[in-house]
Amino acid sequence: MKKIPVFLLLIGLFIQCSKPDQQKETLFVAASIPPLADFVKQVGGDKVEVFTIVPPGANPHSFELTPGLMRKLAKADVLVFNGAGLEFWLDKVMDNLAGIKTTVTSKGLTILEDDHQHHAHGNPHVWLNPLNAIFQVKKISLALTDIDPHNKSYYESNAALYIEHLKIVDQDIQDRVNSWEQKRFVCFHPAWAYFAERYGLELAGVIEKRPGMEPSPKDVADIIATVEEIGARAIFVEAQFPSRVAEMIADESDIGLVALDPLGGSQQLFNYVDLLRYNVAQMENVLKE
Repeated sequence: MKKIPVFLLLIGLFIQCSKPDQQKETLFVAASIPPLADFVKQVGGDKVEVFTIVPPGANPHSFELTPGLMRKLAKADVLVFNGAGLEFWLDKVMDNLAGIKTTVTSKGLTILEDDHQHHAHGNPHVWLNPLNAIFQVKKISLALTDIDPHNKSYYESNAALYIEHLKIVDQDIQDRVNSWEQKRFVCFHPAWAYFAERYGLELAGVIEKRPGMEPSPKDVADIIATVEEIGARAIFVEAQFPSRVAEMIADESDIGLVALDPLGGSQQLFNYVDLLRYNVAQMENVLKE
């Protein structure tokens, strides 16, 4: 069990003293991961300043809070989290920053059981299904409206436009996936379960069943057998999870490695829609004949 240092308790005691009473021109919103930060920007527009807690390239499953980061979060008007176990420090942060408006965007969604035992609270990667992303966008709109009711129509209008855009993107992805001959794939980390469920794909094998724990020799043998069984042409890996084991399995199976990115936030994948399109293109290179 990872523990939050005692400094969180001290910060929590002084939050109310640091919050101004007057109406602010912009809201300072802290979101845990890049996709949620983008949702806030899409809904909040020029009414928000957005800070991403887990920076691009970092692993949210092992990301550690610092005293400086907690001091910054204590200044936020709104905190936006994914939940479902993604941010292992979430409960204690919410306890110590209880005076700040907080929304946990996965709350109310159906959380998939983690068949690969990677996450104790179920699979948290809900945003990789665009329909779940729409749900999260709505929750963010409600949170911004709750703390800034004067701009309710602005947030609601932005959210509605963005949701329509996400529906178009969702249909485009479905049309592309329908043309893929191969529907089964192997990946390093079970981030793609919601994506697979949405578009009729099957996550046939996962290399790392638990965060930070390398697979056993039997696990490796099982993955190699799965790769052969489904005729996989590549293993999907992620920048946030470098793995020599994936390289070894790919070499043993005489197949390639193809990089996916469940989080984005980089200059090339700055927004959620670009993130989806990048991953679909990467998958298509492998799964479409």
